[in-house]
Amino acid sequence: MLGCTSRLRKLALGSASLLCFGASGPAFAVDLDMMVSDVDGKAGIIEEFVNRYKEIEPDVNIRMNLVGYSVIREQLPSQLEAGVGPDLAFVTNLGALQPYYVDLTPYVDAAVWEEAYGNVLPWYRAGQAEGIYGFHTEMTATGPYANLTMFDEAEVELPPPGSSWEDWAEATQAVMDNAGAYAGMVMDRSGHRFAGPAMSYGAQYFDADGNIVVDDGFQTFAQMMVDWHASGLMPPDIWPAVSGSKYANGNEMFFGQDVPFYMSGSWNVANVQSSVGDKFDWAVVPAPCGPEGCGVMPGGTGLVSFQSGDAAQEGAAAKFVAWMGAYDNAKEWYGRTFAIPANAQIQDEGIDYTAYGATEAVSEGLNTFAASVAVAAEETPQAFELQGSPFNFVIYNATTQYLAGVMNGELTMDEALDKISAELTENAR
Repeated sequence: MLGCTSRLRKLALGSASLLCFGASGPAFAVDLDMMVSDVDGKAGIIEEFVNRYKEIEPDVNIRMNLVGYSVIREQLPSQLEAGVGPDLAFVTNLGALQPYYVDLTPYVDAAVWEEAYGNVLPWYRAGQAEGIYGFHTEMTATGPYANLTMFDEAEVELPPPGSSWEDWAEATQAVMDNAGAYAGMVMDRSGHRFAGPAMSYGAQYFDADGNIVVDDGFQTFAQMMVDWHASGLMPPDIWPAVSGSKYANGNEMFFGQDVPFYMSGSWNVANVQSSVGDKFDWAVVPAPCGPEGCGVMPGGTGLVSFQSGDAAQEGAAAKFVAWMGAYDNAKEWYGRTFAIPANAQIQDEGIDYTAYGATEAVSEGLNTFAASVAVAAEETPQAFELQGSPFNFVIYNATTQYLAGVMNGELTMDEALDKISAELTENAR
């Protein structure tokens, strides 16, 4: 009779019909807490998977804790450090939380997972040589959405692919002038959203020794952002209005047709579809470019299990992550959540998102986002290095905090750059 590993290899990249667990199921009930942000409307879908898993593992109870994304970004690390974190969570700060992950290797066929998820597993390892620490639930790319109706009504041509950020600034200013829009462009208050455009203007983010730094390219795009806020092209409601390094998104401004251009990302397509409905026509447009390329940030979200000191808890949580990442479940998850797949086999096969209820705009948008990642891999490869750094959130958070200080007149640009550099020296070495 074939052993578990041999049988899995005969199934190539995996059928969800067979899962290998390093230990038998719990002999008594195990209660697990899962932290989930519902900012993008996926909580209802994961709840369905949790209920399905309960039929397979009736002794495992998974309680969902719905929180704002800021809780996961700002409070979860402190909870884990204090030993009071959840058993499971969907996280984006992949490298920085690595010390707290449960290694899934005893619960999966490592060769299968390396073949399926090998491109993203290093992001979870944070420089370690091996280990499987999460199921990448969504491969993402930053990029913009455009309100086609606002452009049409303002009689402004949409800039073609390959257009610069300056071209888009000029076009959205024309929409403001012709149609009385509140603002022209909005970007999530996030150093992650900022990074891709900054790379387009030459920001390298790393020096020759591998340390994260700010440079002339970073400053160039930072000054553009400050100038656009000063002119009113970008609204005061997002970057200047929030304190510290807090995250804020521009969803409601885009949904309410306050702006015709919104720099967000691929994870938002399902939310855009459901929130916009038939209020206006929209599209994902190729990322604007700079002299050094058309930079975007790859990345995404991962479902991970955390160490708790309780072997039963850790094992049960790890097994759920392993089950979610098996081929059949992963494909259904990617399709239903309108996510770019991280699984190599599913990427090659492709997903018909319209079969899961997506509109043509969503399906085309996901293809546009996927193509932008390929472009970034060629033109701004530092984006992938930054995504895998355990210190990336240090530069992300410092970017929002101190550039907002410039926008509010509290700092000069030189002072802001000095403060960002000081944060990096203290916390990213």
